[in-house]
Amino acid sequence: MDPKPIVVSVCCITYNHENFIRQAIEGFLMQKTNFLFEIIISDDCSTDNNREIINTYIEQHPGKIRLLTSATNTGSHKNMIRCIGAAKGSYIAKCEGDDYWSDPDKLQKQVDFLKRNPNYVICCHYTRVIDVKGNTIHVEPDPKPLKYSFLDLLIGKQVETKTATILYRNTPAVNKIFSEPWYLSCFAGDKFFKLWATRNTGLSIYVMPEVMSCYRNHPGGIWSMIDDKVRLKMMISDFNLIIRLFTYPEAYKKKLMLLYLRRYLLFEIMNKDFKKAFQTIKYLA
Repeated sequence: MDPKPIVVSVCCITYNHENFIRQAIEGFLMQKTNFLFEIIISDDCSTDNNREIINTYIEQHPGKIRLLTSATNTGSHKNMIRCIGAAKGSYIAKCEGDDYWSDPDKLQKQVDFLKRNPNYVICCHYTRVIDVKGNTIHVEPDPKPLKYSFLDLLIGKQVETKTATILYRNTPAVNKIFSEPWYLSCFAGDKFFKLWATRNTGLSIYVMPEVMSCYRNHPGGIWSMIDDKVRLKMMISDFNLIIRLFTYPEAYKKKLMLLYLRRYLLFEIMNKDFKKAFQTIKYLA
């Protein structure tokens, strides 16, 4: 008799998350599904007790969790590539080790949606933003269904699509992004992932109107606690990569120009990045 197929691979990348990884793993283990799912945790050479905590859960739940490790710190992008490469499921659910899921039916709801709706490649949901102590910073009081196409994402529409909310179809067309050489040069890897997945498949993203995860702002976060000036420089770098990397209708050049003028031009002028600003404007003109 053939073994039951794995439907979802939970892919969790982690680094020095000893204070948070228990909550992440508990969120994975509490999922109630009518299908088989696996948990893959890829530890990027943590220097704290992160790996020891993960191994404790592996011992307590034999056969349920796989741990991937590295001898050196490779960075979040390469860590994600390694984790995704080990996945066996028809769908992949993402979550970083400092965030967690709060709804035990999350995976079941998302898989059911994608099975019923072939026009979508990714299913997301709303999330609660919390601080290091677990206090709520923000949560949408009245969640509504959201839909995003590639062109929506291109001009910056991606509210409520954080990493811990993403479940997507595990197909070569989507995962090809991880073999693209430019992927390692971008900063917001998940933003490029969503752009690539929708552009390369012609499918869209659906956001379920339910709060089913928590996103944690803390000093060790990859993105959330970066200095504002540094973050803006990273965002501008990604913006310039996006406008040159992806193809889009000519009419969207104007929309991208307005986006640049509204969000980034003043910052570049104040930082005397005149040459970079000129190059961006010239490209979109």
